[in-house]
Amino acid sequence: MSDDLHGYFFEELEAGMSATFAKTVTEADIVSFAGLSGDFNPVHINEEFARTTMFKGRIAHGMLSATFISTVLGMRLPGPGCIYVSQALKFKAPVRIGDTVTARVEIVSTVPEKKFVVLKTTCSVAEKIVIDGEATLMVPSKLQ
Repeated sequence: MSDDLHGYFFEELEAGMSATFAKTVTEADIVSFAGLSGDFNPVHINEEFARTTMFKGRIAHGMLSATFISTVLGMRLPGPGCIYVSQALKFKAPVRIGDTVTARVEIVSTVPEKKFVVLKTTCSVAEKIVIDGEATLMVPSKLQ
């Protein structure tokens, strides 16, 4: 089982295990993410411009919501000590200020010879999937 310094060991993981993390996206989150990433696309930061787009208003950066997947993986399942190997993402719907994004990960399979775990990753807003994907992580072994 995980603790503050170490998450699950590879040998403790099995298909079907899942975890979630939820956060309500704020104006401050979007501004901070723009500053951190350097992505000042006006669809994210300029309401007047964003109203002229297909979204009819500002939307959060897709990668901001995707970071919530990283939060679940790095802090809950598999947890501290795991290392990202890959992440595929499909952005399916916009996220707006005030939306609560729930990131969910579920183990699909394990690769014992590499100590990899493959997970289905999603983000949803009010039961609607806004990001769909798959991640592969390397997980520490008890046998190292």
